[in-house]
Amino acid sequence: MDLRTTFHIEKAPCCISHADGVMFVGSCFASSVGSMMEKGKIPVMINPAGTVYNPASVATTLEQIISGKTFTFDDLNHHGDTWFSFSHYTDFSSDDPVVVLEKINRRNREASEFLKKAGFLFITFGTARIYRFLSSGEIVSNCHKMPSGMFQRELLSVQQITDLWMNLLDTISSEYPSVKIIFTISPVRHFKDGAHGNQISKSILFLAVEELLGHRSAPFYFPAYEIMMDDLRDYRFYDDDMLHPSSTAVNYIWNLFSGCWLTPETARIWEEASRITAGVKHRFNSGNKKGRLLFAGNMLGKIGRLENIAPGIDFTDEKKYFNSIIENQGLTDAV
Repeated sequence: MDLRTTFHIEKAPCCISHADGVMFVGSCFASSVGSMMEKGKIPVMINPAGTVYNPASVATTLEQIISGKTFTFDDLNHHGDTWFSFSHYTDFSSDDPVVVLEKINRRNREASEFLKKAGFLFITFGTARIYRFLSSGEIVSNCHKMPSGMFQRELLSVQQITDLWMNLLDTISSEYPSVKIIFTISPVRHFKDGAHGNQISKSILFLAVEELLGHRSAPFYFPAYEIMMDDLRDYRFYDDDMLHPSSTAVNYIWNLFSGCWLTPETARIWEEASRITAGVKHRFNSGNKKGRLLFAGNMLGKIGRLENIAPGIDFTDEKKYFNSIIENQGLTDAV
């Protein structure tokens, strides 16, 4: 007896290799999948403006990257002692506006250059709810803990989303004709809207994405939400907040994702590379000098083999770390 509902995910017609740049923009689920790619040394850029949840804010992030926007003091706001941009996550905030602008503009330049060379762009919508700053009418990506009375909550319509994104897809396909666009709906439930409100919001996103998939640029779709809700529909696959997928769920979705979007060779290299990046976090007993040296030597050997197979992989930090183990052990022995 089969006690689960599973479904087949077809292999993507154009797969990711270690030679492709991949950008993820959207909700925290985009960060989860992007981080898995990062572990295996696939060149990625994850949420260059920080986590963004609604389609309007995701669009704003991409428009600013594509235009190469340079932010000025006029683009900043402040509350108390904190300066910030409504288009960016709290990581970019500071009590010094010069620091904020430096962080934002440096990251936007990096994202602009990255997207020019990227092969894939993954877009994850989390909610159709938006917050509009009343004094300016601006749709914000983050409220930066300002009083709720300063914002108006709205629910985007399918038409509003498709009008905005059809134009943006035109721009992306014109500026970056070789980039493949993939939409996903985040499986994270937005319970601030209540159970019914979350379902309404997700339904709007599904209907909007369904229309966007008919764009002439022929975007793709990956069923992350469906995997979580129809395959892993059990609270043991949720984190402690009962809203976000657990690490087990993220790994399960990643396995399906990689089977769909990675070439078999890329998947094998990813597996080896992820062991090396995990090795940096490996900790030894203080007296196990021989084991530490052997481990570092083995890791450097694996790095060398992978660099021969995929010369573009950057193991600079890992080589520095494992070489430091050997060098420090040599200095200790000399003493």
